[in-house]
Amino acid sequence: MVLQPSLKNCLWLPCVLRTPKAGFRSAASGSLIIQSVSNDVYQNLAVEDWIHDHMDLEKRQVLFLWRNSPAVVIGRHQNPWQECNLRLLRQKNIKLARRRSGGGTVYHDLGNINLTFFTTRKKYERMENLKLVVRALKALRPQLDVRVTDRYDILLDRHYKISGTAAKLGRTSAYHHCTLLCNTDKFVLSSVLQSPYTGLKSNATPSVPASVKNLFEEDPSLTSEMLLDAIAKEYATHHQIDHHITLINPADETLLPGINNKTKELQTWEWVYGKTPKFSVSTCLNMAYKDSVHEVKVNMDVKHGRIEVCNIDLPEQWLPPALYSDLVRSLTGSKFCPNETTTRVTTLLRACPQDDELHSKWNLLCENMIMLM
Repeated sequence: MVLQPSLKNCLWLPCVLRTPKAGFRSAASGSLIIQSVSNDVYQNLAVEDWIHDHMDLEKRQVLFLWRNSPAVVIGRHQNPWQECNLRLLRQKNIKLARRRSGGGTVYHDLGNINLTFFTTRKKYERMENLKLVVRALKALRPQLDVRVTDRYDILLDRHYKISGTAAKLGRTSAYHHCTLLCNTDKFVLSSVLQSPYTGLKSNATPSVPASVKNLFEEDPSLTSEMLLDAIAKEYATHHQIDHHITLINPADETLLPGINNKTKELQTWEWVYGKTPKFSVSTCLNMAYKDSVHEVKVNMDVKHGRIEVCNIDLPEQWLPPALYSDLVRSLTGSKFCPNETTTRVTTLLRACPQDDELHSKWNLLCENMIMLM
């Protein structure tokens, strides 16, 4: 297994030893610290699922350390259209993922550390986990003003959120994961987590906005590797184990049988978008055509990410009645998705009469409809 350059340089603390996967299976019991060598959000979320589903957490507790390339991660019961700017994500090639735990939406990049604490359900205690993180930060930099709130956030200087938290409680197993803002791009964070969509009504779990700050803004001498190792050291001390981190490759089927199927599932449209709780869209489109502005009212019900009901109130004689009916019929049952909508309206347009004015109106309507998605 080839380790990434960033991981080769992680041995700044003599007491923290990183080795490849050998120790992952060899230890029959006791706590375990593992770190992913991948920065892919889907692979790392799949590792969480695998550990939760397959490891005997009665015999061992696990701390999983991981970092992702740019990605937005929404909670299990959230609406991506409500939580983030999907158009901007597509433009910036930022991945969107839905995790299996609840909670709010977070932005990940390589300046953000992710920590997952695995236990049995009986031993689940996220307040203690967060206090452990605070102890690690204070041990590394005693001057840091960091503390845990009753909402299970970690605040810097009593005001700035540097860590959010979420959890999954199974029948016998549980995990609690949290973020730690080290040197995240805050401009991108604030941009992608602002939804531009209007007229959405949903019972999905909304995120709670907060002021955030990077730990590096407080102390530029810190590095992500230093923080990871300090947390691993504190975890090892707390659980009375060696300060040893096992490196794993989340694509290794010999180590994690079935992991690639879990990764593929987390990337599917049906999981990322199709698991969105039912919602409705009710809005007005102001379309400028020639010297006039035309108001178009759009009402849709979306279930499992697909348009269940579609009503478009067009100006009189904007489209021939038959073409309007074909449009509504084509959209009903389709994915609430710009790519699929583009494909469907392009197909309909090919069957239209070769009329320049009609085509111009059609294109304007379709452009505005796609902007809703």
